[in-house]
Amino acid sequence: MPAVTLLTDFGLSDAYVAELRGVLLSSAPGVMLVDITHAISPGDVWAGAYVLGRAWRHFPAGTIHLAVVDPGVGTARGALALATGGHYFVGPDNGIFTRVLHDTVVEIVALPTPPDAAPTFHGRDVFAPAAAALARGAPLQSLGTPFRGIPERLASAEPRYEGKAVVGEVIYVDRFGTLVTNLTTEHVPSYASLEVEDLDLGPLRRTFADVVAGGLVALVGSDGAVEIAVRNGSAARRLGLGVGGQVRVRLG
Repeated sequence: MPAVTLLTDFGLSDAYVAELRGVLLSSAPGVMLVDITHAISPGDVWAGAYVLGRAWRHFPAGTIHLAVVDPGVGTARGALALATGGHYFVGPDNGIFTRVLHDTVVEIVALPTPPDAAPTFHGRDVFAPAAAALARGAPLQSLGTPFRGIPERLASAEPRYEGKAVVGEVIYVDRFGTLVTNLTTEHVPSYASLEVEDLDLGPLRRTFADVVAGGLVALVGSDGAVEIAVRNGSAARRLGLGVGGQVRVRLG
């Protein structure tokens, strides 16, 4: 039986995650459940899309990814199950799969909403049963009707050139306060230096320990993006920056 991963903004203070897991374990006894995270900020679909986009490729083929960050629950937003890259995904059609849909989508179905589903908890009553059915081996097309539209994708800014500089922006802040940007080494050659809030960070470094404790450092993170960090501290707190904050690359 394949694994089912769980990504939500439910937190762990309430019964929501337990109910989700209970439905999956009852409907697909013996299924392996793996928590990606339940600490996405409430309603932050972009953060959910970013974390899911990082994590899913590291699981074996056939894994089912249940992602529920759903501020539009109970509205006319769609409910989807899809297959791509040898994996399955189940969740709301609100952009949560933006970073997954870079791959060729094999098939997408629209999930029905059972008449007894709670309009405020589709994670438990719509998405978990669909994920459990996939775990039991049900064909994707048996879960609903063919999806004829275009799945929602979240808009994302691309780095832009301004004279002899490239301007990128922060797209995610991790729990350490590290600022993840939309820049890659393609935008930051070895001779370039980075600037944030008029502070010169110098060139890209290899790791956090390349600066003194408390020092700012720019480096390439484990997902290939340029990140701004503080050794043993929080760059977000130090700089007062969050998602959308600008990072400038001086090329000359």
